[in-house]
Amino acid sequence: MSTFKTYQDIETWQKARELTNQIYLLTSRGEFHKDYALIDQLRRACISVMSNIAEGFERSRPKEFVQFLLYAKGSTGEISTQLIIAADQQYVNSAEYEQLSALTDEIGKMIGGLIAYLRKEKR
Repeated sequence: MSTFKTYQDIETWQKARELTNQIYLLTSRGEFHKDYALIDQLRRACISVMSNIAEGFERSRPKEFVQFLLYAKGSTGEISTQLIIAADQQYVNSAEYEQLSALTDEIGKMIGGLIAYLRKEKR
């Protein structure tokens, strides 16, 4: 944790911000923008990833940071599922789905790496 001065310095948070911005753009267009329930769930899940990384960091304790990172990682699972739903409903094309799915997976792996690091550090 000492290598980060603010949560904005965390590359995982930066990637989550990128994903959130892409999701907001995606959900504002075409038929997607009419599916209020899916839009709300998808946006909230993205917001959750960013917010939980930030909140955990601000707790200044590795154990608490890990707990909030676990919440963030869970939200990446939600995003993955919701992207599948969006693809099934043809709100996104296959290229968009693949790109967003890969970014979501990358963020999940990065969160997993942070969790492993923090768990090792606290020993």
